[in-house]
Amino acid sequence: MIEIKRKEGESPNAFMYRFTKKVQQSGVLKEAKRKRFHSRSQNKHARKQSALFRSAKKTEITRLKKIGK
Repeated sequence: MIEIKRKEGESPNAFMYRFTKKVQQSGVLKEAKRKRFHSRSQNKHARKQSALFRSAKKTEITRLKKIGK
């Protein structure tokens, strides 16, 4: 957590500039952007169930194509 206090007589623009610099140096923003789209990996059981579902769906689609639907 970054904590910055405004210095006496400091303009808002200078304060924002100083704050932005601190955020960039700390790497908080870079870390947040990196983790934004991270998704957890599935466990073995979930991967197996997903594969079985895809396989069943694929066979169903080919069966329907063969009968003309």
